[in-house]
Amino acid sequence: MITIVAKSIIKKGEKEKYLKLAKELIEKSRKENGCISYKIFEEINDSSILTFMEQWKNARAIQEHNNSEHFKRIVPLLAELRVSKSEINTYREL
Repeated sequence: MITIVAKSIIKKGEKEKYLKLAKELIEKSRKENGCISYKIFEEINDSSILTFMEQWKNARAIQEHNNSEHFKRIVPLLAELRVSKSEINTYREL
């Protein structure tokens, strides 16, 4: 299993738009083969920080996800609503 943690700081006034797109991405991604879990979280002390936490069966499932229509369409739109590039970390369970 592989876990991806993608942390973003959202531009002021863009959070609702970001969440609408994020929810579509989550809904479609959860239906993908190899997706174990796909959620978004809000930082308790700074509501402008939103973090995706995803769990995937393996690297192939992530590759297929990254090449999906919804990923290629939605992720660039999310990027426009962030202050800077996301901090993305990938983990494997030990």
